[in-house]
Amino acid sequence: MTELPRKYHAMVIDGPGKPLRATERPIANHGPREILLEVLACGVCRTDLHILDGEIPVARYPVVPGHEIVGRVLACGDEVQGIAVGDRIGVPWLGHTCGHCSYCQLGAENLCDEPVFTGCTRDGGYASHVIADAQFCFPLPARFSDVEAAPLLCAGLIGWRALRMAGDSRKIGFYGFGAAAHLLAQISVWQDRKVYAFTKAGDENGQSFARTLGCVWTGGSDCKPPEILDAAIIFAPVGGLVPAALKAVRKGGLVICAGIHMSDIPAFPYEDLWGERTLMSVANLTREDGTTFLAAADRSGIVPATTTFPLSQANDALLAVREGRLNGAAVLVP
Repeated sequence: MTELPRKYHAMVIDGPGKPLRATERPIANHGPREILLEVLACGVCRTDLHILDGEIPVARYPVVPGHEIVGRVLACGDEVQGIAVGDRIGVPWLGHTCGHCSYCQLGAENLCDEPVFTGCTRDGGYASHVIADAQFCFPLPARFSDVEAAPLLCAGLIGWRALRMAGDSRKIGFYGFGAAAHLLAQISVWQDRKVYAFTKAGDENGQSFARTLGCVWTGGSDCKPPEILDAAIIFAPVGGLVPAALKAVRKGGLVICAGIHMSDIPAFPYEDLWGERTLMSVANLTREDGTTFLAAADRSGIVPATTTFPLSQANDALLAVREGRLNGAAVLVP
């Protein structure tokens, strides 16, 4: 039997506004329903920036961030079923739910009253090893490499939940064209939808990237699309985009806010909402979102665009995401 490691390396956030710090820690004992994983890759999500900036009220510090984790199973608790040592597993944002609150009982575990969030209220994947609740992990399609699979676990999952909320909308605007939008644009094109990509004003590189993925129109978020939209999904954490998106969708259309945090939404005329337009948010994910999205990602042939960073350069990766310097997703590799 292979001896398990006793210590692991990690990048830790000690408190809001503080840069990540490299550290070495002892590996805790995993519980009966938990697994110990060697981290193979971990995506860098904008939510990690919100945790770094102290914008997620439930976050606890110090914390190892990271919730787009691809890992190899080193050990399983006695009650773990369906997962074996050696399996490649994905660990998402939703790390555990209570199972007994009214939301869990109704099948809305994404709204659980007592949730645990990976890389936020429990340590995540900016590390060489991580412990996770086996019931909230996913097997990953073999065709994706470790690095390609990482952004599927939040950018893809949350984007998928938002896209499902858009129903059968055929003309969809994506406000903010980062890690999530670049994946969901490919899924949407596969589904024969027309995608309109809104980037920061003047971001010609981002707009060119969006066109290579099949978007039928690209422009700044201050622009009007050439035709009225059925729905708009706002991936950028900018509340000021909500009124613009409402003006861009038809009567009966939808505007979906896909982030866990957003700056305040400014006042706007009731007329912009009137006409049975719907404004809604996406909260977390369910395990059913995970299984259906990963199956769709496999079938659709999407290709995640990634830029890799060594774990020790996690601060540089976060800065690149903050400044919007990357096409696609940033991924840390221990």
